[in-house]
Amino acid sequence: MKNYNYILFLISLLTFSFVSCDDNLDIIPEQALSTDIVIKDAANIRKILINAYGDARSSSSYGGGIALASELIANDGDLYWNGTFVQPAEYDEKAMLADNSFVRDIWMNAYNINNQANIVLENLNVITDADQKTIAEGEAKFLRGLVYFDLARLFAKPYISGSANSQLAVPIVLEAVLDANKITYPTRNTLDEVYALVISDLTDAYTMLPESNDIYATKYAAAALLARVYLQKGDYVKARDMANEVINSSGATLTATFAEAFNNEENSTEDLFAWQVTSQDVSANYFNVFWAGSDFGGRSGNPDVDVETQHWDIYDDADDERAHFFYEADYWCTTKWQNQFGNIPFLRLAEMYLIRAESNYRSETAVGNSPLSDINVLRSRSGAISLESVNLATILMERKRELSFEGFALFDAKRLGNSVGDNAFDANSLIMPIPLREMDANPNLVQNDGY
Repeated sequence: MKNYNYILFLISLLTFSFVSCDDNLDIIPEQALSTDIVIKDAANIRKILINAYGDARSSSSYGGGIALASELIANDGDLYWNGTFVQPAEYDEKAMLADNSFVRDIWMNAYNINNQANIVLENLNVITDADQKTIAEGEAKFLRGLVYFDLARLFAKPYISGSANSQLAVPIVLEAVLDANKITYPTRNTLDEVYALVISDLTDAYTMLPESNDIYATKYAAAALLARVYLQKGDYVKARDMANEVINSSGATLTATFAEAFNNEENSTEDLFAWQVTSQDVSANYFNVFWAGSDFGGRSGNPDVDVETQHWDIYDDADDERAHFFYEADYWCTTKWQNQFGNIPFLRLAEMYLIRAESNYRSETAVGNSPLSDINVLRSRSGAISLESVNLATILMERKRELSFEGFALFDAKRLGNSVGDNAFDANSLIMPIPLREMDANPNLVQNDGY
């Protein structure tokens, strides 16, 4: 099943951002259903949840917008922005403006998703089937935890393990907004508070979701996302244990070749969770629009994101399939995003091997397998020669080889304390501004330094 069931009338009724409505526009269409009717029907609650998945997959968020920001903000010569859009150029130049519309849309869409999740969570009582009620709660918390995790990683100073992490992050809003006249104007919560919510939501999702759930979030998708969160926090024991459970219990297997993990119109064997793309919504796939050559759905005269020769220096074996996973259009493109109709892998089993390897190495353990064995599993899959030993640098380089262009670059730089050119890992220039639209509407928001 690849179709998301969108409900257009709900989008206008139930989405949310921190912006007051103009009185002249505050008109309820005669043909619209009242929110009281909508939220009293179990089928509609399910549709709201499905719409939240669809919004999460949209171009501004997990359909490529967040990944594009991460890769370009962290770019230090591996990529070249060849496009005409000024907003990604600001990412690449480390010179974002508060009115950057791409930044604005990441923020707005995250809170739209958050609001839809909150609507579901506040109206679970209308779902009479106990199992379906539990699953709906788990899915809503999976999506809410996901968006707050990335809001924190984009709009706040980096999380520092062992510190208080009292730096401002983003507002936590846990009450559904169904009436624009009742919108409140929250302050920003601390980074520690946001991470606490993320872990609480994802832990609940992990316990509530089934092992199989069609195209939607599962128990092991939640576990994989928790592994990613714990790695970002520097909690290597918990990251290791979550990744190990996914590897051993999810039933997922690495694809036979590296290429088989991408450009699939159905989920691959190693997809723990993938965003679904259909022929009706390919324009919403920014991975393809900005990273592919025009013959494969990208913009004419591009790709907008050109892979530079510097990137090839990271590969240590000419037989490594990943070193050749590129094609030439007007410029060099990654083959990862070649199929405009392909699903977007989001949580891959390969990432779990990398998390377990790094976490085991840092913890001086060998839970599940040794770091060397886990790294060699991935190298063998891509045709690279096996290593005889590994250290932290080796593991991190293998991570870059495996996960390049999937949206990890900025977040890895921040958690590892790596500078980006002349920009320190915690520089203001690597943190997104609170969108000007939100600052103008909400007097309780404090802008990030440097904007």
